[in-house]
Amino acid sequence: MTFFNPEITWFLDVYILLILGYAILIMSSYLILAYLSTKELRRYLKRNSFVDYEVLLTSEYAPKLSLIAPAYNEGLTIEENVKSLLSLNYNNYQVIVVNDGSKDNSMEILTKTYDLVLTDLDFHPKIETKKIRGIYTSKNAAFKKLIVVDKENGGKADALNVGLNIAQNPYVVCIDVDCILDKDSLLKLAKPFLESYGNRIIATGGVVRIANQCVIKNGRLVEVNVPDVMLSRIQVLEYLRAFLLGRMAWGKLDGLLLISGAFGAFDKEIAILSGGYSTKTVGEDMELIVRMRRYMLDNKLPYSVSYIPDPLCWTEAPEDFKIFKKQRSRWMRGTIETLSIHRRMFLNPKYKLLGMLSVPYWTLFEFLAPGIEFIGLLITVVFIVFGLLNWHFFFLLLFFVYSFAVFFSVIALYSEEKTYHKYPKQADFFKLLMAAFIEPFYFHPLTVYAAIIGYKEKIMGTKGWGEMTRKGFTKKE
Repeated sequence: MTFFNPEITWFLDVYILLILGYAILIMSSYLILAYLSTKELRRYLKRNSFVDYEVLLTSEYAPKLSLIAPAYNEGLTIEENVKSLLSLNYNNYQVIVVNDGSKDNSMEILTKTYDLVLTDLDFHPKIETKKIRGIYTSKNAAFKKLIVVDKENGGKADALNVGLNIAQNPYVVCIDVDCILDKDSLLKLAKPFLESYGNRIIATGGVVRIANQCVIKNGRLVEVNVPDVMLSRIQVLEYLRAFLLGRMAWGKLDGLLLISGAFGAFDKEIAILSGGYSTKTVGEDMELIVRMRRYMLDNKLPYSVSYIPDPLCWTEAPEDFKIFKKQRSRWMRGTIETLSIHRRMFLNPKYKLLGMLSVPYWTLFEFLAPGIEFIGLLITVVFIVFGLLNWHFFFLLLFFVYSFAVFFSVIALYSEEKTYHKYPKQADFFKLLMAAFIEPFYFHPLTVYAAIIGYKEKIMGTKGWGEMTRKGFTKKE
C-alpha cells in the first residue's frame, strides 16, 4: 500500500497508517461512549419520569448539604449568584461563600447586600489552609442559611478546604460562585445518596450548561438563549458532547474520573479522609475524585460515583480567545498533574476498571491527543514543503475527519432536542447547527493550541490559575 509518491520511503507509509489507526481508535471510542450514553439516558429519563422531587423537601431522610462557593474577584456576578444559591428548592442546606482574598469589591457587595456581621463560629479544622480573616453571618433572618468566610488568598483548592473545615453537614456541594443553579438542582443531586444500596455514594455530579446571553432574574434563569459570540456558542455544543455523550457512559460504567468543579456533591468524611483538595494542582476537582476513588479501592471499601444527566448548573463561558486560552491551558495542566500524581493506577488491575480503562483512556485521548495532532500537523507541513504529499489522499482524510466531527456534534444536538430541549427557539437550533459545521475549522484548532500552551506551561513550571475576567449575566428586573 502506497499513499505517497513512489520515491517516498516506507517510513511515510507507516506514519500515515499510525495516524489513521489512532484516528479510527479515538472515533470508535467516541461512538461507543455515545451509544452507551444514549442508552443510559433513555433509561434514566424513563425511570425518573414520574419522580416527585417535592417529596424530598419534607422527607426526614433528605441528606443535609453544605454548599461551598469559593469566590475570587467575582464582583460582577456575586450578588445574583448568591441569590441563586439561597433560593434553591431544598430545606436542609447551608451556603458557605469563601472570599479568597478578592482584590475587587466582592466582599463589600456581600456585606452590604446581605447585612453581614462578624461572628464567632466554632469549628475544628482538619485540613490546613491559609489564614481566615473573619467569618460572617447575616443579621437578616431571610439569609440565615448564609455563611461568608473572608480569608487570605490561597487559590480555589485552599478556599474549598476552608469550606470543608467549616461545613456542618455530612455532604458538601462544591460550586463555582459564577454559576446559576436550576431551582431543583439540589433535589436531583441529593437523590443518588438516598438510592444507594450496598455501595457508598462518595460523589455525584450533573450537567453544566452555558449561560452566556441567558437572562437571569433574582438569581434564577428565566430565559435560555444561544450565545451571540461564536466562541461561546460552540462551547454549548462542546458541553453537550462532553456531558450527554461522554460522562453519561462513564457514569454507567462507574469509571468517571471527573466531576465538574462547577457543580458536584461529595461525601465530606471521605473527602477529608482523602486529604481534601490538593493545592499543588490547578485540576483540583479531577484530582480529588481520583484520590477519593483510590482511597476507597486501597481500603477495599465498596463505593460508587454517580452521574445525573439533568442540566443542573449554568456557567459563564469565555467569549474571547485570551481568556479561553488561559482556561484550556489550565485544564491541560490539571490533567497532566492528576495523571502524573496517580500514575501508579495506569494499567494496574488493583484499581479495576479505573486503572485498566479510565486512566489509560484519559492518558491516550485527553492528555496525548493534542500533542499527537500537533506533531501530525507539523509533519504534514514538512511533506507539503518538500512536495511529498499525496493531495488526493490528504483531502479524502480531511473530509473524513471533518464529516465525523460534524456528525458527532449533530448527534449531541439531536440528543438534547429529544430529551431536555432547553433551546426551544427554532432560530437557536439552527445557530447551533451552523456552529457544528464551523467548529472543526475554527474552534478545534484553538483548543489544540491552548493545550500545547498547557504543555509548555507545565514544562516551564507555571503555577496558579491566572486572572479570569467575567462579563456578567444579562439581568432582567
